[in-house]
Amino acid sequence: MEPDLFTAAAEERQEKDPSSSPLAVRMRPRVVDEVVGQRHLLKPGSPLRRLVGEGNGGPAGASSVILWGPPGTGKTTLAYVVSRATNKRFVELSAITAGVKEVRTVIDGARRASGGYGKETVLFLDEIHRFSKAQQDSLLPAVENRWVTLVAATTENPYFSVISPLLSRSLLLTLEPLDDDDLRGLLRRALTEERGLGGAVTLSGGAEAHLLRIAGGDARRALTALEAAAGAALDKGEEEISLGTVEETVDRAAVAYDRDGDQHYDVASALIKSIRGSDVDAALHYLARMIDAGEDPRFIARRLMISASEDIGLADPTALPLAVAAAQAVAMIGFPEAALTLSHATIALALAPKSNAATTAIGAALDDVRKGLAGAVPAHLRDGHYKGAAKLGHAQGYVYPHDVPGAIAAQQYAPDGVRGKRYYEPTRYGAEARYADVVDKVRERLRGGG
Repeated sequence: MEPDLFTAAAEERQEKDPSSSPLAVRMRPRVVDEVVGQRHLLKPGSPLRRLVGEGNGGPAGASSVILWGPPGTGKTTLAYVVSRATNKRFVELSAITAGVKEVRTVIDGARRASGGYGKETVLFLDEIHRFSKAQQDSLLPAVENRWVTLVAATTENPYFSVISPLLSRSLLLTLEPLDDDDLRGLLRRALTEERGLGGAVTLSGGAEAHLLRIAGGDARRALTALEAAAGAALDKGEEEISLGTVEETVDRAAVAYDRDGDQHYDVASALIKSIRGSDVDAALHYLARMIDAGEDPRFIARRLMISASEDIGLADPTALPLAVAAAQAVAMIGFPEAALTLSHATIALALAPKSNAATTAIGAALDDVRKGLAGAVPAHLRDGHYKGAAKLGHAQGYVYPHDVPGAIAAQQYAPDGVRGKRYYEPTRYGAEARYADVVDKVRERLRGGG
């Protein structure tokens, strides 16, 4: 039997008995205008609009699409909308369970359907990044000859996980996480529409806010939690879903955290101060609160990068590269896996030796500059590469450090106004101890001493 997880027969059963399907399936948009979020893909004249035959240009030239975005942002939904809008058969496969055999079965069925009934097929392949190169190669003839309209979904960067020939034959659409306004509208529609909960229950303000927090931009997660909470409320004979019911149902307490208010800044401040104080357990607690509340992982990563320079500096020179690597990883993978990377970086920074010498050094230097102690650049340090520079005395008398033993030339570098100023005062913590051992010797040699 052809692997077809959303056939016309299944669709007909759902329409006859909507209650037999999960709420997330029942609320699946049927037309483009019902799609939540993704405004950049849905504006008039966009490739997606043209793909479903809207606009003067007709269907877009690319016959196949790769949808790249986090879970619950509408990848399956968009594939389904395309199939309905273009009146095509819809066949769904998952790369987790399907292989080349299943793909070929679908392609053979698509060719038969196209030849016998004139109805084309949309093949929705979820998690295409899990297919090997050989498995992805098996899709090329069908895409090239347009036997199927391939709509492939991935949560990973397709430039790393999808073969180039398939990418070049497809339209790449990037989906963004849904924001709170998108999810709020979806939840309220699900509460009132007949195909949803049909007004059987209402949702308190606190319960709605908690659902938005735990959804993390994932529409499927939001609707699944709402359905479970609604069932629990009705079982208790309650007409309103309370915050307590949501907490009981999803087994997650509502954390006091406002991403736009005091809690956002207070918890972020506590995280950094716990890292500065080397309390790794407290730091992990505040990190967990931010993650659980749906904080933007990029915001957390930025704070960790600042901490690496502000509070650790040269006491552990690997701290900043580690924090930068964590930020890059977070930007590539997103939640939920990004929690592991943020934990990794937080633990390393909390347990690293601490020094604020780099912070105080630049602060003191900036203070002098702002007081007007900048002064003229010494003539021998000025640029001497242009015609006439020598007549002005620029670069005259400059000693090239690599020409002297030890590569430290005794000459004046700072302007007269701050000559002899000491901004950097290294600690003897961690790796910075080695700088403390040499900085005084270097300064002495620069002054012409031994």
